[in-house]
Amino acid sequence: MCGRFAVTTDPALLAEKIKAIDEATAAANEKSKDKSGDTSANSSANYNVAPTTTISTVVKRHTDPDDESTRRIRLMRWGLIPPWAKTADDGGPDTKGPLLINARSEKITTSPAFRTSAKSKRCLVPMDGWYEWRPNGESTARKKAAKTPFYMYAGDGEPLFMAGLWTTWRPKDAPRDAAPLLSCTIITTDAAGPLADIHDRMPLTISEADWDRWLDPDSPVDEGLLRGHGDLDRIEIREVSRLVNSVRNNGPELIEPAEPEQPTLL
Repeated sequence: MCGRFAVTTDPALLAEKIKAIDEATAAANEKSKDKSGDTSANSSANYNVAPTTTISTVVKRHTDPDDESTRRIRLMRWGLIPPWAKTADDGGPDTKGPLLINARSEKITTSPAFRTSAKSKRCLVPMDGWYEWRPNGESTARKKAAKTPFYMYAGDGEPLFMAGLWTTWRPKDAPRDAAPLLSCTIITTDAAGPLADIHDRMPLTISEADWDRWLDPDSPVDEGLLRGHGDLDRIEIREVSRLVNSVRNNGPELIEPAEPEQPTLL
C-alpha cells in the first residue's frame, strides 16, 4: 500500500518542469484566504504527507470540447470521495467509511468506487518517495511486532510519478456551477524486486514516456500500464528513523538514513 509519502517540489516549478498548466498555485492562494483551508502541501515541502492532505496531482483535460487536452497541475484531497457520497451535517462529504487512499490495480475497472474514474479521470501523483514499514518478527495475541520504517525513493533525485484516479464531489443541492471538491487515490500493484522484501504492495509508477498515454481522457485505461512497474529500476531503498511514525513530525530528517543502534553496555 501507500499510506505516507514525501514531496518537496513546488507546484509552479513542477508545472514548468513537465510542461503543464499550473492551476494549483492560484487554487492554493484562494484557499489561503480561508483560515480553515489546508495549503501546507503547497506552501512548503512536506516530508510526511498523510491521508486527507491536499496534494498536487497531474491531469490532462480539455479547455474546450474540441481542443487538444493539456497537462495541468491540480490540487486534490488524498482519499477519493465517490460522487455518490452523502453530505454530512457540516456540508462536507460523509467520510465515515474507509479512506480510499489506495486502489488495487487489479480492481479499478470493476470496483464501483473506481471504475468510472478509471475511464477518463486518471491522474499522476508526483512524490520524492514513499514510506513503508516492515514487521520485525511475528505478532502475538498480546503484542504486535515492532516495525521498521523504510523510504523508497528515486536514486536520480527526480520525482516519481504514481498512477492515480480522481473524481469530483458536490454537496447535495449545490448549484451546478459550484466548485467541486476534487479528491484522488493512489493505485497500488504487487511489489517487485527488493521492494517485495519490505511490503507486498507498492504504488504503481508510470514512466515519463507513458504519462500522456495514462492521462489521456479520451482513451480507455491502458491495461498494459496496470500490469507494469514503470520506473522500478530508478527506485532505491533505505531504512529511516522511527520519527516518521508520527504525522506530527515533518522535516528532512525523516528521509535521512537511520542512525545505527548503539550496543547496550552491561
